[in-house]
Amino acid sequence: MITASQVKELREKTGAGMMDCKKALTECDGDMAKAVDWLREKGISKAAKKEGRIAAEGLTRVATKGNTGILFEVNSETDFVAKNEQFLHLLDVIQNAILDTKAADVDAVLTTSTPEGTIADLITNATATIGEKITFRRVSVVEKADNEFFGSYMHMGGKISALAVLKGETNETVAKNIAMQVASMAPTYVSQSDIPGDVVEHERELQLQMMKADPKMAGKPEKVLQGILKGKVDKHFKDQCLLDQEFFLDPKMKVANFLKDNKVELVSFVRFQTGEGIEKREENFAEEVMSQIKGV
Repeated sequence: MITASQVKELREKTGAGMMDCKKALTECDGDMAKAVDWLREKGISKAAKKEGRIAAEGLTRVATKGNTGILFEVNSETDFVAKNEQFLHLLDVIQNAILDTKAADVDAVLTTSTPEGTIADLITNATATIGEKITFRRVSVVEKADNEFFGSYMHMGGKISALAVLKGETNETVAKNIAMQVASMAPTYVSQSDIPGDVVEHERELQLQMMKADPKMAGKPEKVLQGILKGKVDKHFKDQCLLDQEFFLDPKMKVANFLKDNKVELVSFVRFQTGEGIEKREENFAEEVMSQIKGV
């Protein structure tokens, strides 16, 4: 039996109508992932644009020290608390503790001792004092080589944090621009060669099913169909691959060309967005971020 909560979840994930969501879940025996694909095949889903919508409040942080870069996220129940002085002090303490200890997972961070007590104790105290649940959600520790350099950027005081590792001719402006690109355009991979084979095959099969249902494709030679299929798959992944994205300061230029012109190579990147993976927030959050970044 399909429940109202399942329909609601699918609707939030895809932007499709309630009845379409119910039908998709019914057709797919309640399997959420298959229902998302079913809606995409029918041309109903807007999931690709809405999967990153978020609800949880709090802040992320990015910081570097020597060859170590860190990102972490602390959640609160409301955006108001994220501006609280005690909450911001808590983030400062956590940041210094992680940079000093290089604690690379949640448990390690929570048990880290500081002059004010363990991080877990500080979070418990903040929860009691502020009157709102505070949660340490995640952390990423990135180490670079001596011949590499960091680029970091924090948007809206920490709603989004990005860290990039680059090598070549050290250029702080280029490094920051790449971090801003990561923050604004939310890539998933460095290049298409980094996309797992099963992910590519899944998308290929999905696009193939949509083409078979498209009357415009009927009667086209197999060679032509294969070319169209490749184009559709490449287009789907283009915006997910940082090197293939349009450079946010010059849409006529690809990020790969921007890096090449500046004799810099991208090694890796990490991006944290507050509440990432939890639905419900502004639909055009990425566009909002990019427009604000351009004004920096």
